[in-house]
Amino acid sequence: MTERPRFSRAELESFRDAEVPDLLAGPGDPPTRLLFVGINPGLWTAATQTHFAHPGNRFYPALLRAGVITEPVDAAAGMSEEDRNRFRARGIGITNLVRRATAKASELTAAELREGGAELVRLVEHVRPRVVAVAGITAYRQAFALPKAVPGRQPGPIGSAELWVVPNPSGLNAHETVATLAEAYAEVGRAAGLLPPQR
Repeated sequence: MTERPRFSRAELESFRDAEVPDLLAGPGDPPTRLLFVGINPGLWTAATQTHFAHPGNRFYPALLRAGVITEPVDAAAGMSEEDRNRFRARGIGITNLVRRATAKASELTAAELREGGAELVRLVEHVRPRVVAVAGITAYRQAFALPKAVPGRQPGPIGSAELWVVPNPSGLNAHETVATLAEAYAEVGRAAGLLPPQR
């Protein structure tokens, strides 16, 4: 296992406004069935070039508990190419509403989130996943100008994909646990055909 890096505050700050490439299917990979959408990269994510990488983030433990992925991922150390290939082979992709890294999502402007929503629509039309899962209701409401939207499956699609809003796995989201996140992620996993239907 790769050793987890240690970053000073100054080192992390040097990654402000950096971008993290999307994790998407390449030539020869199975089509993307489930596209997770984060709000924007945090500084640790930018430093490791790995989505949802902060040590306090519960994204990968929740995916594992849900059965959406079958191998643990220590994202805080940076995803290995083997990890990325397993995601692509499962038909799972990851992108963000806004590309630039910040210390907190609250640093983003409403205009950036709206622009990110429009960019996401274009990406979904290109990638054509079965399900899109946006991780964070507040950012979703701002990005799509839907102030009364509630979590769960949304009434309308995004492109040709089913659209869901799932809880944000950030450690700052104290309302959620790995168990509650796993329940929500299992729902989108079933919708995307990655997990068997619930009996």
